[in-house]
This record gives sequence, structure tokens and C-alpha cells, in this order.
Amino acid sequence: MKNKFIKNVAISLIGVMTLGLTGCGEAATYDGYVFPDQPESSLVAVSDTYVKNPIQFEDAGTTDKEVAVFSSDNGACVIKKMEHYYDVTLDYENHTPEEIGKALAEEMMEAYPEVHEVIEPYIYENIYSGFPALIDDYDPVWERVSSLAKGVEEDDRLSDYWKELDAYATALSGGVHGYQVDGHISYEEAVTFSFIPEALRGTSCSALSLWGSKTETGDRITSRLLDWNLGSNNQMCMIHAVIHVKKGDRSYTGISFLGFESIVSAINDDGVFAAILDVGSLNEAYEYKDRRCYTYDLRYALEEYDTAKEVGDFMVGNSANYTWSHNLIISDKDSSYCAEDAVSQLQDKGKAHSILRDNETPLIKGVTWDNPDSLCVVNTFAAEGNQDGFFTDSNAVRWNKYNEWVSEEDKFTVGELKTMLSREKVNQGQVNGEAKVNNVRNAGTAQMIIIDYHTGRMQVAFTPSTGPTDDVIFTDIGTY
Repeated sequence: MKNKFIKNVAISLIGVMTLGLTGCGEAATYDGYVFPDQPESSLVAVSDTYVKNPIQFEDAGTTDKEVAVFSSDNGACVIKKMEHYYDVTLDYENHTPEEIGKALAEEMMEAYPEVHEVIEPYIYENIYSGFPALIDDYDPVWERVSSLAKGVEEDDRLSDYWKELDAYATALSGGVHGYQVDGHISYEEAVTFSFIPEALRGTSCSALSLWGSKTETGDRITSRLLDWNLGSNNQMCMIHAVIHVKKGDRSYTGISFLGFESIVSAINDDGVFAAILDVGSLNEAYEYKDRRCYTYDLRYALEEYDTAKEVGDFMVGNSANYTWSHNLIISDKDSSYCAEDAVSQLQDKGKAHSILRDNETPLIKGVTWDNPDSLCVVNTFAAEGNQDGFFTDSNAVRWNKYNEWVSEEDKFTVGELKTMLSREKVNQGQVNGEAKVNNVRNAGTAQMIIIDYHTGRMQVAFTPSTGPTDDVIFTDIGTY
């Protein structure tokens, strides 16, 4: 079935070609005309964008081998170096946040001795991206980051997170302060790293949840693709981490990176999965003073609540006070939502509103989704009446690809979903070194996460340190 987006693109191309052949209503003539050399076409055949002989995945993921184990003397932190990631366990049941932070920093430097020289350049890549006019004065960076950190510190619900981060940054830095590119992570640089989503912004991503008539078992399967700034040398692919937070009935498993204190993707012990996705917003002036940090609020919500609805309502309820608008994919065994969180700058002007979108929420005019028992999320709001200025280009292409792909199968197994998500070449449609095809899985995809609510198992495809590849491996990281 041809979707409307493809038809519109075809019509647009025809229109452009027609305008190129005629002008102001006059008939085109070509006597004596010599056509100039044409640039290499950026059009790519659809068949060429897919992996040849794609992997037909089984439902089960592969099992990583344990390479080495590093444990603090007090048992607060244990890091297992696995083949594709670092498995971190933090024991909050028997240790203070300060003990956790200190132990994490110390064991991280043992498990990955190159952390300073590898990660510090990455921090500055993000700083320069967020402050493109910056030269030597880093005061504006710390003013922004420290203001956000103070908000976490002074919030009784979040203050333990700050105590942990403060102890971690102190131990990792070894008492070194200030912003200076010297191959050693300072206290300020360590803190900045954990506030990238709020202070500097760096996520893209997409997500898909299937259940009921769209899955073989009838149980829910939620997938999330993390598109992140991998770093000029794929630094983030060197520090993939699965973080098990032992905290009694407030326990959760985070899927992110070594030394990242807030939530990128995580699932709590009740099976509530949540992950952050960026949303661009037109005419949205950035504000950070007296603002909340949504990744730390999300950590609190996952610890505090045991249903997707409760987590979503909490995040939507606080959304006006965040720094940037964003989406959250949130699911449990019974429900799937997208929290479309709009900041006050947009709400006050009537340009956007916050809503907990589900599969029955009416969509923006002109946007279609043809599949029951499913929910799709890309980097734009999609609920009717919300800001639609970013439902173009990459977002529209990926939304329509998901819609088409989900339509192709009556019911999905976990293995079939993994095959679908891996069907595109990650480096395709290259013209003069630049990708001309908007992929679902792309050259910036750091992790592909699968939560299978039928078995309770979690799988992650970690992009290797050598960079994105078509040879995808889904690693089983255990149960939630």
C-alpha cells in the first residue's frame, strides 16, 4: 500500500521537474541548447537501502561473556566488564548516596582506565555544540549547569541524586577543577556530562510499542532506538552500561553509559519502561533558571511509581518547568504512552500543550497511523492540536516507514521485530560523504532496546566502538 507521504514526495518531484522545463507559461524549446553536466543524483532505489539477506533473528538474544570483575571494598559498586557493555550494580540498600558515587568513580577508573582521555574530548564536543560561539570563557556553561544542579540539590525528592553525583565527580576528578582540555576530567566537566540532555541537548531517537493483535503472544513488546551523539571517535560506544540500582521496591535497571547519572532509558522492578526522545520546538527560547531536570524527574518517577500511567502523569504534570520540550516513551505490561512534554514558553503562547498520548489519541491533521494495538514515537509531537512544525523531513519519513513496516506483518514475534528494526543499511545513500536517506536505524544509533513483556527479558543491540554496522547483535541483559 502506497502511503500519502510517498505520493506527496512523488508529486513534489514532478512539480519541480515541470517548473524546470517551462517558465512563466511559455513553451519550452531546446534548439541549439546544450544541457549542462548534471550532479550525481541523490535519489536511491528503495531496494538498495535494505540489507541484503537480512538476519532472521530468533526471539532469544545472545549471552555475553564476563571478561573481568571490579568491586569496591565496601561492596557499594560492582562492575562486570562484558563483551559488549559494562554491567554495573549499585547497592543503595546498604550504602549512602555519597558512598555509591565515590565507589562508582573509583571502580569505573579501574574497569576503564582510559575514561579520562576518551570521555573528556566528548564532553567538549557537546559543549561546543551547545555553545557554538564559545572561545575561551566557559563561565556561561557552568552557570547553566550549576543552576540546574542546584535545582536537583535543593529538591527534597531529588537531593540524594545530587549527593551521589557530587561524590562521583569529586572522586573522578581527584580534586581538579575548571574547564580545560587536558585529558583529565575535572569536577565541573564530570557534572556537565550528566546534564547533557538538559543543558546541551543531544538525543534524537524513535520508539515503537506493539501488543494485542500485533504480537504473536498478545503480550506487549516495546522497542526503543537511541540516536545519540556518538562522538567523533565513537566514544559513547566504548562505555555502554547496564546499571542495576538495588533499592528495595524502588529498584530499576538503567540502560545508558558509564558515569551517566540520570535516565536515558530504564525499566523499574514493576516493569515500567521509560526513555527520553528529543523534540525540536519552533520559537522556543531556552530557559534554565529555576527549571527542573526531566531526566532526574524521570529517575524519581521510576523509583516512586509502579504503572506507566502514573509515571506519565507525573512527567506531564511537571512539563512546563523543564528546559526543553521532549517526548518520553513509557510502557508497562498493560499500557503504552508517549508523554508529549511542552515547556511553558510554548504553553503560554498556545503553541503547544502537554499530553499523555496513547493509541486512541487523535493525531495531528494530515498524520496517519494505520495499525491498531501499536504506538509510534519520533522526534516530534503527534497529538491533535499540538505543535506540528517538526512533522517534516526525518520525522515524517521515519513515522511513515514504521507505519508501512508494521502494516506488512499481521503479528510480530520478538525475532521478527528485531529483523524489521535491522533491515536498513546504516550507511546508505551516501553522496559526497553525506547520507541522503533518512533511516530509522542510522549512523547515529547507539543502542536498540527490546523489552519483551511476555518473558520479562530485555535485549540491547549495542553499537560497537568501531561504529555502526549492519552486523547487528542483540544481547540478552536479563530480566527486569
